Amino acid sequence: MAKSKIIWSNRAKKRLYGILEFHIERNKSKTCSINLYRLLHREVKIIIKFPEIGLKTTKDDIRGLIIDDFIIYYEITRDKIVIHTIWDTRQYPDSKITK
Repeated sequence: MAKSKIIWSNRAKKRLYGILEFHIERNKSKTCSINLYRLLHREVKIIIKFPEIGLKTTKDDIRGLIIDDFIIYYEITRDKIVIHTIWDTRQYPDSKITK
């Protein structure tokens, strides 16, 4: 597999920014959100090196990478890795994301 490019879907971007904003509000500081942002992006870079590191889901081409309390759902294509969404596992515990 050639070096892949990470593409964040609009949905994934919205979810990420929503999570970061939530932490800013909750902690009354940007520090936690900055650290979380760095952690998530550092871990996403690992997907480029090891695209199949994430767990398989019920959707054929979708994998989920668990990072602390978050799951990043992504799809591997020939030349890119598409991040479809990010899920905070502490939110809506009775719900399940399958997309």
